[in-house]
Amino acid sequence: MNIMIQTPVRKIIHVDMDAFYASVEQRDNPELRGKPIAVGGSAARGVVAAASYEARKFGVHSAMPSVTAQRKCPELIFVPPRFEVYKAVSRQIREIFAEYTPLIEPLSLDEAYLDVTENLKGMEIATEIALEIRAKIKQVTGLNASAGISYNKFLAKMASDLNKPNGQAVITPRKGPDFVEALPVKKFHGVGPATAERMHRLGIETGADLKSKPLEFLVQHFGKSGPYFHGIARGIDHREVRPDRVRKSVGAEDTFAIDIDDLALARQELKPLAEKVWRHCASHGLSGKTVTVKIKYSDFTQATRSRTTVLPYSGINDILQTAENLVATVYPFRRPVRLLGVTLSTLTVASGGDGQREPQLGLDL
Repeated sequence: MNIMIQTPVRKIIHVDMDAFYASVEQRDNPELRGKPIAVGGSAARGVVAAASYEARKFGVHSAMPSVTAQRKCPELIFVPPRFEVYKAVSRQIREIFAEYTPLIEPLSLDEAYLDVTENLKGMEIATEIALEIRAKIKQVTGLNASAGISYNKFLAKMASDLNKPNGQAVITPRKGPDFVEALPVKKFHGVGPATAERMHRLGIETGADLKSKPLEFLVQHFGKSGPYFHGIARGIDHREVRPDRVRKSVGAEDTFAIDIDDLALARQELKPLAEKVWRHCASHGLSGKTVTVKIKYSDFTQATRSRTTVLPYSGINDILQTAENLVATVYPFRRPVRLLGVTLSTLTVASGGDGQREPQLGLDL
């Protein structure tokens, strides 16, 4: 006699704060409420880290050069970021999540996956859990959150965008495959602009087009991502919510008030960046084997250079020396430099560390 053991349908919630950095600034400064604001950069330098919904109506969005944002929205107000405040609010939100489930996977300061299949409240309906969580976030922080509810991470992430801002949506197992088939691949979470363009060249415009391609074809053209694309095209995503998700890298960068074209000055600017990276790693018992420098030029083109060692870096001097040598490989600069960045990756527990790692917060320090 065959005994069929049916796996229970998972209940995954993706919570995403609405315009998080900008909303915190508007909450704390009543004069900014209802106005188009951009966090980060300035009217002349840098890039937008976050934009309020009032600014988004003009086409302003994160990662946009500040000068472009100002051109799109002449009334745009630039606000310097306050990352310590954002982190503190993020901790408040995380505490609310922990009232419902220990299975929390932060993706950044303002979003996370929660597995509430079996939850601490004994609640059976995930949509009701999402409603409660969003109400508590509003009560405690004064901020709005949106949520997506589904049976896997991919669809929960997609659902959280459907009724933004300050809304939620659910994609059921019955609706999941049809939802994916009708979706343009450029809107798939995990499909960036470059991958979407490659898909378009292969005649893949929608989820239905992606579903029509055999696994072998997808592996041939997209390598390790092939099986993932094959699954999500059918509404299938077996990835678990991982509360122990570890940081993959620690980085710091700075946009200069005046472009630089001198190697000695560039090396000088690397020192505080390397110090910030190492200070964070040391405080968490981490080191890494790969140093990467990012060089962004005055025309916004950029170059990266990396070096990986067999053993983890042992201190600030080693990291700084490597970063300086990497920058030297692109000198003379083809254009003046507006930004430099230093990142340490291939992270590992440092010798003598306590073995503890913090969850990925998705924030360059």
